[in-house]
Amino acid sequence: MAITYDYYRIFYYVAKYQSFTQAARILLNSQPNITRSMNNLESELGCRLFVRSNRGVQLTPEGEKLYAHVAVAHEQLQAGEAELSGDKSLQRGVVSVGASETALHGYLLSRLCRFHRKYPGIRIRISSHSTPQAVASLRRGLVDFAVVTTPTGVVKPLEEIRLKTFREILVGGPQFQELSCGALSLKELTAYPLVSLGRETKTYEFYSHFFAENGILWEPDMEAATTDQVLPLVKHDLGLGFLPEDFAAEDMRRGKLFPITLKEKIPERAICLVKDTGRPLSIAARELEKELVRKGRG
Repeated sequence: MAITYDYYRIFYYVAKYQSFTQAARILLNSQPNITRSMNNLESELGCRLFVRSNRGVQLTPEGEKLYAHVAVAHEQLQAGEAELSGDKSLQRGVVSVGASETALHGYLLSRLCRFHRKYPGIRIRISSHSTPQAVASLRRGLVDFAVVTTPTGVVKPLEEIRLKTFREILVGGPQFQELSCGALSLKELTAYPLVSLGRETKTYEFYSHFFAENGILWEPDMEAATTDQVLPLVKHDLGLGFLPEDFAAEDMRRGKLFPITLKEKIPERAICLVKDTGRPLSIAARELEKELVRKGRG
């Protein structure tokens, strides 16, 4: 006869309350069944676990040793069940997201705000990355999913889900205000200093491809690590730069940035959720994914 988990579960309650009757009541079982199970357990282990008397039961030295291990195991299982119950009810949990800066400001923040109001017990960890860094973190299992901008360059088992499309605009600071009165070709644009994200970013790759399609070499004069760095560089007249329209809107309204029309149309880009289809998501992560896709696919 093999020892089952039920035997140890019954043993835990009999030993804890020193009573077959109390254990039967808690386990919604009959006392004869409880007694029979403990007799079987003692037979399988080859030793007595209880000393029985009219006043109840006491553990033998062997029973004390077994209880020390069974109690730890049982309480860990109860803690695990409680944790899973909390996850299932979305009362708690942790979600890790790798996000590019444009995706964070242009899409993710507003959705996270809505999600947090709905599920305040779920902790969210945001890692700010370039698109390649966020995708690399996803591949290594460091984040649950990534929210980034195209081009993502992902291949299976990674999957890209588009959430929102956007266009970037060319802007300049006060020194270049007169350029906003006309339209420039990409060839004419090369006569002016340009500010860009670094060559390790997908944005740099995007504009290299855009310029190359028009027969022009993309050679920015200044490279920045983040969009937050590109913005002040352009505002201080260190060069012209491409920025998401939403990102530049407030400074354009205040007269600190000026939109410059290009004769060539800048291709549309997208903010995407990237996930690893080979790795299951936690309950909390799945719920955040549903929130992002349901509310924001466009």
